[in-house]
Amino acid sequence: MSLIRAFIALEIPPVLQNIIAQHSAILQKEAPHIVRWVAPVNIHLTLKFLGETSAASLQELVHALAAVTAQQPPFSISVGGFGVFPNPKRPRVLWIGIQAPPELGHLSHAIETACARLGYPAEEKPFNPHLTLGRVREDADQTRLRPALQNYQIGQLGAINVESVTLFRSDLRPQGPSYTALAHIPLAKLDP
Repeated sequence: MSLIRAFIALEIPPVLQNIIAQHSAILQKEAPHIVRWVAPVNIHLTLKFLGETSAASLQELVHALAAVTAQQPPFSISVGGFGVFPNPKRPRVLWIGIQAPPELGHLSHAIETACARLGYPAEEKPFNPHLTLGRVREDADQTRLRPALQNYQIGQLGAINVESVTLFRSDLRPQGPSYTALAHIPLAKLDP
């Protein structure tokens, strides 16, 4: 049985990827070897990480996602703000925030429910939408990173018009992950 590493996400428009890349470059100058930076083209908003998935089950998954998205009209989300997980004293993940309307939470919950019906494990943590900029290296000198992060702020960067969800394949490589879109599943069409 052939397995692939997969996840469901919202894609980020190229214009917004470029804006995020500019902010990422500023932080990279402050902490070049402390953080494993996400390539701007790989930045996305994860709705559900599936993990190792049978290639044979992908069509069933796409059908389940289509049933979910057929009930969800398009909506917009605002992107902006900067933060870290789990906390500023011990940052592990650097992120840009999402001002999430209720529709995003509903979509995430519906996808989670549909995936659970197909046997995917439930998420243990509550949905916390964000765009990951980078992950702090395990052996990083945090004393060099904290001052750079303390005063860094990101205002409103723009919006994402959510019109579809994407099923991605993730291939782990030495130079970083490579993501391939396997299916774009459109949200419900609005009546004219």
